[in-house]
Amino acid sequence: MMKPQTRRLPLLVLGVVLAGAGLTACAPLLVGGAVVTGMSAADRRTTGSQIEDERIETRGATRLREHLGERVHINITSYNRQVLLTGEVPNEQDKQLAEQVVSRIENVRSITNELAVLGHSTLTQRSSDALVTGRVKANLIDAKDLNSSAFKVVTERGVVYLLGRVTPREADRATDIARRTSGVQKVVRLFELITEEELLEMQAPANTAPGTTGSGRTM
Repeated sequence: MMKPQTRRLPLLVLGVVLAGAGLTACAPLLVGGAVVTGMSAADRRTTGSQIEDERIETRGATRLREHLGERVHINITSYNRQVLLTGEVPNEQDKQLAEQVVSRIENVRSITNELAVLGHSTLTQRSSDALVTGRVKANLIDAKDLNSSAFKVVTERGVVYLLGRVTPREADRATDIARRTSGVQKVVRLFELITEEELLEMQAPANTAPGTTGSGRTM
């Protein structure tokens, strides 16, 4: 098993884009990666990777509860076995412990630890975050030059995290859309970048008409 390396993600781009000042702050989702809603044929991960990500999130949530109990509020999101930790913990020791606990889960490739040393977010803050996530997703769907299924969106205290296997063009376009969304204070990019040629290969099987031969791999 590859040992996770915190914040050093292969092919992963981490960037921060500041949004307009004075926007309403928001907060987190539920422990266990609430963004995951099942297998998607349009997802650019393999079906095996999607299943593995759900397993990592479920097992991670369970182990975090076992080791840290109710004193923390932690969300775990896995995309292509690269884990994002968000939420609040009471001290730096718990922040590091949470990372250690998740790092021991089988097949975790890397961890980005964005836990804040703060008191628990309120229900109002979490509801506001859920609304922000919904707005960002809706805006991605409305963008005709993007495939919204290629993106995963997580929001914590007004900070929007964008994950996915996307081209540089798609990454920049989605970042701009999220940055302009009401309620967003900051955008953090956690993308695996692919080339336009790789994207065409992923799309080739779906675009090949019956009776013809198309090249490309199933993603």
